[in-house]
Amino acid sequence: MPEPETSRMDSGVDSGFACVLRAWQAHEAELLGFLAHHASDADAAQDLLQEVFVKALRQGEGFCALDNPRAWLFQVARNALVDAGRLRRPSAELSGELPAPQAEERAPVEALDACIARNLPLLGEQDRDIVQRCDLDGLTVRAYAESAGLSLPAAKARLLRARKRLRDALVERCGVRFDPDGSVCCHAGPDGA
Repeated sequence: MPEPETSRMDSGVDSGFACVLRAWQAHEAELLGFLAHHASDADAAQDLLQEVFVKALRQGEGFCALDNPRAWLFQVARNALVDAGRLRRPSAELSGELPAPQAEERAPVEALDACIARNLPLLGEQDRDIVQRCDLDGLTVRAYAESAGLSLPAAKARLLRARKRLRDALVERCGVRFDPDGSVCCHAGPDGA
């Protein structure tokens, strides 16, 4: 490091510089050893050492207020090593011909919405009403039973029959198939194609 002019070091404006210089003179060799041990080569260690010095200078008067300038300098040196490591990571240039983003594939049961919308109106009025209100609108079977003047067992039986009729329509008109657990595994689509 070049020796500073005495007049600059004595002025109040450059007291931060004086603090940095004192700490630098006390810890420069130790910092260089640390950086040389962890950096890729001696030139890289010297470059990182210069970065640490510049960052210390930028602290100005704030550097004088540090409780432990040595710890601060080593923390800045560690951060500089990490940053340099990130820059050295190998990277590959992407080709200009990236595949178009794929449409997010929906679960088979979620993809039935068009088929259900097309087949629900074909059910009888009572079947359509209970499926719409309980399965699609989220009304509880108990609340449906009370609003329709039915007992809870009668409402449950009506919903079960309506679901079976809708299921049969979906199998016939949309090619819906089920796995061994009874869950929808696939279907031909809204047009049965």
